[in-house]
Amino acid sequence: MHERELRAFTSIAQIGRMDLAAKALGYSQPALSYQLKRLETTLGATLFTRDSTGTKLTVTGQVILPTAQATLALIESMKQAAGAVDRHAGRLADTGW
Repeated sequence: MHERELRAFTSIAQIGRMDLAAKALGYSQPALSYQLKRLETTLGATLFTRDSTGTKLTVTGQVILPTAQATLALIESMKQAAGAVDRHAGRLADTGW
């Protein structure tokens, strides 16, 4: 399971359409579909139903959405913490530490 797969899933859930979610993420629609398929394969579950009006979360999708969002929030927190440490280490290096 990868961050980009979780981002694809949460974006589709939020926007409700694969084409618009792909555009928002800067992906082609086939690339976004591929990310979603990988996540569904990993989880062994279908996360959306699709029709001409867009996508709708399945029960499984509804259940895992909060966990996916929390995971992405943790990833962002880790990136921010790592960036802060790197910036702090750079300042220490500038002072000769």
